[in-house]
Amino acid sequence: MTTPAERYAAFRQSQADSGPALTSFRGLYDFDLDDFQLDACRALEAGDGVLVAAPTGSGKTVVGEFAVHLALEQGRKCFYTTPIKALSNQKYNDLVRRYGAAGVGLLTGDNSINGDAPIVIMTTEVLRNMLYAGSGTLAGLGFVVMDEVHYLADRFRGAVWEEVIIHLPESVRLVALSATVSNAEEFGEWMGEVRGDTSVIVDEHRPVPLWQHMLAGNRLYDLFVADEDGRRPQVNPHLMRIAKDEERQSYGRGRRGYSRPRRAAPPDRASAIERLDADGLLPAITFIFSRAGCDAAVIQCLHAGIRLTTDAERHQIRQIVDERTAHLPDEDLAVLGYLEWRDGLERGLAAHHAGMLPAFKEVVEELFTRNLVKAVFATETLALGINMPARSVVIEKLDKWNGETHADLTPGEYTQLTGRAGRRGIDVEGHAVVQWQPGMDPLQVAGLASTRTYPLRSSFRPSYNMAVNLVGQVGRERARTLLESSFAQFQADRAVVGIAKQVRRAEEALEGYREAMTCHLGDFEEYAAMRRALSDREAELSRQRGAARRAQALRSLEALKPGDIIRVPGGRRAGLAVVLDPGLNSRGEGPAPLVLTIGKQVKKLSPADFPVPVEPVEHLRIPKNFNARSPKERANLVASVHAKIGDRDFGKPARARDHAAEDDEINRLRKAIRQHPCHGCDEREDHARWAERYYKLLRETEGLRRRVEGRSHVIARTFDKVCGVLDQLGYLEGESVTAEGRRLAQLYTELDLLTAECLRAGLWEELDPAELAAVVSSLVFESRQADDARQPRIPAGGVQKALGDMVRLWGELESIEGDHGLSFIREPDFGFAWAAFRWAKGQNLDAVLRDGVNGAELAAGDFVRWIKQLLDLLGQISDAAPKSSKVKQNTGKAMDALRRGVVAYSSLT
Repeated sequence: MTTPAERYAAFRQSQADSGPALTSFRGLYDFDLDDFQLDACRALEAGDGVLVAAPTGSGKTVVGEFAVHLALEQGRKCFYTTPIKALSNQKYNDLVRRYGAAGVGLLTGDNSINGDAPIVIMTTEVLRNMLYAGSGTLAGLGFVVMDEVHYLADRFRGAVWEEVIIHLPESVRLVALSATVSNAEEFGEWMGEVRGDTSVIVDEHRPVPLWQHMLAGNRLYDLFVADEDGRRPQVNPHLMRIAKDEERQSYGRGRRGYSRPRRAAPPDRASAIERLDADGLLPAITFIFSRAGCDAAVIQCLHAGIRLTTDAERHQIRQIVDERTAHLPDEDLAVLGYLEWRDGLERGLAAHHAGMLPAFKEVVEELFTRNLVKAVFATETLALGINMPARSVVIEKLDKWNGETHADLTPGEYTQLTGRAGRRGIDVEGHAVVQWQPGMDPLQVAGLASTRTYPLRSSFRPSYNMAVNLVGQVGRERARTLLESSFAQFQADRAVVGIAKQVRRAEEALEGYREAMTCHLGDFEEYAAMRRALSDREAELSRQRGAARRAQALRSLEALKPGDIIRVPGGRRAGLAVVLDPGLNSRGEGPAPLVLTIGKQVKKLSPADFPVPVEPVEHLRIPKNFNARSPKERANLVASVHAKIGDRDFGKPARARDHAAEDDEINRLRKAIRQHPCHGCDEREDHARWAERYYKLLRETEGLRRRVEGRSHVIARTFDKVCGVLDQLGYLEGESVTAEGRRLAQLYTELDLLTAECLRAGLWEELDPAELAAVVSSLVFESRQADDARQPRIPAGGVQKALGDMVRLWGELESIEGDHGLSFIREPDFGFAWAAFRWAKGQNLDAVLRDGVNGAELAAGDFVRWIKQLLDLLGQISDAAPKSSKVKQNTGKAMDALRRGVVAYSSLT
């Protein structure tokens, strides 16, 4: 244990190690900085870039705030980028409180506040667009903070992070803040290659310890307990017994004849909250991977009479809620369920998910951070960066719908969700609670809680917009080189290094095998090659014969008629049978004849029962009203079979001819093998075994070589294909970007090329503003249910024609992409067209939400988010469209029509 004198000496030393900027910065906080924060700040002040990987809630943003401080001290600018607009808004408010409104700006696409300030918070996409446009705002930029940089693994938006890291000027120092990932050193090494000196700071220590629990019934169990020696943790034996008892009861039910799984009762969320409240574990966030589930949880708690707030807190909540929503129209509040929502808040309960109005979510976040709301039921979107720590986090299920299937939570997702538990400076410990569900395995929960391997994988790929911007800036060859420096290619090359080592080891082994099969009589490699060729030819003939027999057998089955007496060739059903029904079907699965066997059993056969063709040996008439369930009628029909065939013996099928003996190539190889000198070697079969190993390893080695080839220059090859499409369509000409290409360069959207082609083809020229909003919505909207077969409602007239033309144009582009080996462009989605059209026409919120998408009611949060994305794309189209076009005039009018009511008042998306 250190003495006070030793602690003071260590404090003086740490002060001495700090530069002047860090010393003044530390004075802004009323707590001591952690070692990893100090290490990162010192590296920054020394002139390095930094990558900081640390758990949620550990205080990584302090390093970003030091970059802001350092920039101001040096008279330079600092951009603070975040992955989502909500986080940008939150960071803007934090920094305004410290530096004042005049010194801080905000650029998110929706908001443009004081963009020339020395500190500007923005989404990563805004910075990427600035870099491509050569914005004057970049002048004097000294630092860029990239918060939540692990987002570069996101398959939809991750490429933007790599674009920014690659294209930032060399003079800019980068501060990358990441959740804990297992390959931080690899990521940091790549950043060092593309950005220069980069210090990698990894800290896996949680400032607030996290305890793991399971809630079974109304009892809270520790997930881990000490073993008998008291040394190592083990999964709680009580939980293991609960799992075994549940399994035994399930088995017992099955033995008694009702083993069909019973529908699990909905979780008792009210009891769970009461249990946490009794144990002093509130405030809590319960993650429920369903919006409807989150809303239902609040209702369950309200019906149970739960009240978690005092009178004073309820009064304060009502004041804040009324103040924050005063700008919303009264008629919209009724549509949004305002009174029910406020009642829940006043009792300390709330839902939080993307379907909520952004203003409502914002209020929930504020009340929760003020400890006025005690229990929030949220989807996993809450785990994405918003600063809402809790004392406890509850996870209701260990699987979630990922848009295609129910997938198990990954250890990384589990850690990100539970990372919210434990408020630094408030709680001495945090608590992660998994609610018991039928069939749950405590070992699975323990595995999620203890796994620490979450590798960061690049999702980078060149896009059409990226290609024209890069070629326009640096030319095609230089662009190709830049893309080769992406993290995606870095990781591919790393994999290539490992595979190449395997190839080298295999080549050494091949040389050893070659020596072992050396024969003093001749070239055994040549002899072995002939044996291999003979074996391959025989296998090929066997495959061909098998395929031909199967085809013949299927044709013979398709020709069967009721009453045909056949011989089933083999297996458990071998012998004579009479066809009751040929079993033809239209699903492409092959005939499945229903037969009555000579043993009086009714069986359904399949093509697998007929390895050889079948021919009827006789035919008899089946009585018109024959009942296959009647033992008597079955016996009578079998007697008719015996009478028909008499004592004839149909024997076994004839033996197949030896086609191999008739094949010229096989005969030639057999003769050459017998005449080869090595054929007479006494050690021939020993040599042959080494040769077999040689050829097997040779095949594996060739496969490895193909993998190396496939990964080398993979990003550059994709870029070449993208440029090939752009060349064909006239957006590029050699090293130059055409006028159409410059238009494409301004369209930062997933369907960038389709949008540019619509503009070029003039598909939207005759549309009015509301119609334009409807058709452009199809370029941003994507249905949550990919397999929704319902037909979307589409406004009549010009909208229908324009959308039809857009689909035809998409088909042409898809064909061109296919010719170049690409598949980037998805089909336009018309699901939001009706809602966008009606909102632009001035319809009220209730009517628009009620008709919704494909006839289903639309959530207010989804509506606002899609309208905001539509506004963003309309703004880009306005910038890109020719000055004389009607589209340029109508985009502005469309945007004005859309930006009203709840859309105009929403500060977040």
